[in-house]
Amino acid sequence: MQLPGDPSNVTNDLVAAFPAHLAGDVKSVLAVMPEARLAPTMPFEVEVRGETVAIPSRIYNEEPGPDSERPAVTGTQQVILHCLYSRHSDGRVRQRHLEQIVASGEPWVVPFVVQLVGEYVLEIIEAIGRGLPGLAVPGSAQRRLYGEFIARNPAFFARTERRVVSYWSCYYRRTYGAFGTYPGNVLVEAFRAAVVEQVGARWPRHTPQPSGRG
Repeated sequence: MQLPGDPSNVTNDLVAAFPAHLAGDVKSVLAVMPEARLAPTMPFEVEVRGETVAIPSRIYNEEPGPDSERPAVTGTQQVILHCLYSRHSDGRVRQRHLEQIVASGEPWVVPFVVQLVGEYVLEIIEAIGRGLPGLAVPGSAQRRLYGEFIARNPAFFARTERRVVSYWSCYYRRTYGAFGTYPGNVLVEAFRAAVVEQVGARWPRHTPQPSGRG
């Protein structure tokens, strides 16, 4: 864990989590967020519509209080705030904010959602499944959105697949004896169907077959 250093460095780290055209909005959001007790950690890079962003694995800022005297954020800035807090160190905070953005059609929201599928909180994975019903619908906007992102980020998706297998094996194998029934894998299969539809070709698999047991 790193203690916060130069505040401008922390700002730059979080601005880098979004496409460049959102930099002003991100800075407005950061202005309403309480100062972090620890610096953001372990950023991961993905491509969003041809632009590389670096999203922190965790942030440690407290949530803005309802009685905050700082100006409220609205519209796009509110979505940015929810995206950032979906990376919070507290799983309940992550879930609360994820539920506000999971149905968004913004391409820069997608990596925040996909990353959570490869994490360990089952309630968050289930919330993603509820929030993305269009993944099961051929030709839907959600399928196109996620299929395009995965096509641009094959290594990130492969890593997500492996993490899904790992967390299932570690925490959920007794509950979901068949890997194919684990909610994380259900989402991975839906993502794979989306990218296959997007590229019109088979896509590499880094998980067991859905019908197989571990």
